[in-house]
Amino acid sequence: MNGHRHSLLALAGVLVLAAAASAQTKAPAAKAAAPATTAPQPAAAPARLAPPLRGDVELGYTKPVTKNDGKFITTTFKVKNLSASGSIAGLKIDEFWYDKKGDPVTGGSFRDRKPLQPGEVIEIMLKTPINKQMDRNQYKFEHANGGIKPKLLPKL
Repeated sequence: MNGHRHSLLALAGVLVLAAAASAQTKAPAAKAAAPATTAPQPAAAPARLAPPLRGDVELGYTKPVTKNDGKFITTTFKVKNLSASGSIAGLKIDEFWYDKKGDPVTGGSFRDRKPLQPGEVIEIMLKTPINKQMDRNQYKFEHANGGIKPKLLPKL
């Protein structure tokens, strides 16, 4: 007789729990349906970074535009990673200014802190203090894992 009583109590307990669980799932679902349309969508997963390239890589660049503001010479141009498979880590661009004799006078430098992904285009700005002996300039491109073969492009 005790076995029947325990079985009935267990069955009643399961039914009560099942009823409570179904009531809880129905009520929040109805409440959650309305705010779901006004809730902001979750952000898309960030794009995966391409592995860094090693050795010589190709980098496209536009013709530099140089402006003199009285205190600084500002050079701006765009660069593009021409690789389809890897990023350029630690991109560094140096600008050297020479006098009429060919001796170095001054220069500027740019360092990209994040890897330049395949096909990515960024704008470079080099600021160099003015020196009266400045005559001509030259650029040097390099990256953390090797050299760069710069390629002048008409536009990016």
